[in-house]
Amino acid sequence: MKRISILTFLGSLLLQGLQAQDSTAIKAIHAESFAARIRVLASDAFEGRKPFTRGEDSTIQYLAAQFKQLGLKPGNGNSYFQQVPMVSIGSRPAGNLVIKGAGGEVSLQYLDDFVAATRRVQEQVRIDQSPLVFAGYGIVAPEYNWNDYAGLDVKGKTVVVLINDPGFSDSTLFKGRTMTYYGRWTYKFEEASRQGATGVIIIHETAPASYPWKVVRSGWSNSKLHLQTPDNNQHRTALEGWITRDAANKIFQLAGVSPDIMEKARTKGFRPVDLHLQTSVVLNNTIKKSTSHNVLAILPGALRPQECVVYSAHWDHFGIGEPVNGDSIYNGAVDNASGTAGLLELATAFTRLPQKPARSVLFLSVTGEEQGLLGSEYYAAHPVFRHEKTVADINLDVMNTFGRTKDITVIGYGQSELDAYAQQAAAKQNRIVVPEANPEGGWFFRSDHFNFAKKGVPGLYIGPGTQVTGKAAGWGKEQIATYNRLRYHSPKDEFDPATWVMDGMVEDVRLLFEVGYRLSNEQSFPKWKPGSEFKIYRK
Repeated sequence: MKRISILTFLGSLLLQGLQAQDSTAIKAIHAESFAARIRVLASDAFEGRKPFTRGEDSTIQYLAAQFKQLGLKPGNGNSYFQQVPMVSIGSRPAGNLVIKGAGGEVSLQYLDDFVAATRRVQEQVRIDQSPLVFAGYGIVAPEYNWNDYAGLDVKGKTVVVLINDPGFSDSTLFKGRTMTYYGRWTYKFEEASRQGATGVIIIHETAPASYPWKVVRSGWSNSKLHLQTPDNNQHRTALEGWITRDAANKIFQLAGVSPDIMEKARTKGFRPVDLHLQTSVVLNNTIKKSTSHNVLAILPGALRPQECVVYSAHWDHFGIGEPVNGDSIYNGAVDNASGTAGLLELATAFTRLPQKPARSVLFLSVTGEEQGLLGSEYYAAHPVFRHEKTVADINLDVMNTFGRTKDITVIGYGQSELDAYAQQAAAKQNRIVVPEANPEGGWFFRSDHFNFAKKGVPGLYIGPGTQVTGKAAGWGKEQIATYNRLRYHSPKDEFDPATWVMDGMVEDVRLLFEVGYRLSNEQSFPKWKPGSEFKIYRK
C-alpha cells in the first residue's frame, strides 16, 4: 500500500511536469538549431551518408557525439552503436536483357528500359532462357480470396508482375485506393522467392508506383545493400528487376498478347499467362561484406524504465551516384537529414524536462532505410527493449520545408489509437489531422515504423500538411509534388536556407514531442484498431 502511494505521489509530480513542458522543454525545438543540424548532415562533407562509406563514419560519429553531449545514455550497453551486418552487392548486367520467342526477340537497354540486380551473394548470376510468365500482381492474399500463382509452378521461370494491388483500379477490391503491403515492390520479390521463381520483373507505371521511372533508375544504378543471412540469400530469386511500361508493351507484342492483359489482371479470377518467351541475362556482381550501424541513445524512465517510447529516423541516403547536371552527391537534405535533425531536436527537448518521464525514451537513428528498411529490420529482430514493452514508434522521415500549416497528415490513418494522440496534440496547436492524400502510394510501408508494426508495435508517421498558412489552396500540395518530381532521390535534394521555411518543421516536431511525452507518462498502451492487419501481432 505504501508503494502505491509513493507511485501516485511521483505520478502527480510527473503530471506537473507535463504542464511545465510547454514553457521549458518544447522551446528547445527551434529553427536555428534545427537548420544548423540539417546543414551539417546534408553537407557535401558527409558525401550523401551512404552506409559502408566515409559518409557513414562521419554521420554516426556526429550523432553519437550529439547524444553524448546531451547526457543521454548509450542505447546498446556501453555503446551508442548497434552493429548491423550487411552485404553490398553491385550488380551490372553484362549486356542487354534479351527476350526471345518464336517471332523474334526484344533487346532491352540497361537503365533506359530495365534495371536488374540480385540478392544472392555470388560473383556472377546467369539466367539462361528462363521461361517468362505474366502473373498479374504476383499476390497471394487468402483474406482477399486472391491468388495470382494459383495452379502455377514457377520453378526455373521468371515472373512478370504489376506494381501496386488491384484496389488501385477497383475500389471494391482489397482496401481500394489505400495500398496494402501486397502492393509494395518488396512484397513482390518476397512472394516470388517463396514460390520458387528464378526471377521476378516488375512493370513500372508512374501512377500506381507513385514515382517516375527516374526514381527507379537512380535507386538501382548503384550497389544495393542487404542484411547478411546464413545462406547468402540463396533462398531469394536469382534476378530482381523492373521494366518500363513501354518495354512491357514490346514484350507482350512479341508474345502475341494484347497489352490489355494488364487490365484483365485487375479482375478477380485472372489466371497467370505463359508468354511462351524466354529471357537471358548475366549479372556480374561486386560483393563487399561489412557492418553498418544504428545509433541509439536512451533517456531512462523514472518509474517504469523497462517500458519505452521509440523515436526513429533513418540517417542514410544514397551517397555518391549517377551525376545529374554534374552533381553526383545525393545529399538527402529533406530525405532524411531533416528527420535525423528532428530526432536530435526531440532528444534535446526531453533532456530539458523538469522531471524525467515515467517510461524510457529511445532515440533510434537507423541505417539502410533507402535499401529496404534494413536498419530498423535488424533492430526489430534484435531489440534493446522487448516489443511487448515498447509502447509505440514515432517515426520522422521527410519533414515540412515550406512553412506552417493548418493541418498535419497522418500516414496510415486508421491503423491505431495513435491517430487520437496526434489529433489531441494538433488541437493544442489549433490544427487538424488529415489522412494522407494518396494512400495508394503505400507510404505506411515505406519507412522504418513499418518494421515495428510487423512486430505488433503501433507506429505514428506524419507527413507535411498541405493547408499552408497565408497561401492559396493547393499551394502546399504543389510544393510536395514539385519536390517529388524534381528533388526526391536526386542530387538536387539539398539544404537551401534561402527557400526553406523552418517554422512548419518546428511546429510538426513539437507536435511529435507532445505525443511522445504523453505516451512516456501513461500506464496504458495504445492499441491497433479492429481493421488493422497488425493487430494480431500485439501481445
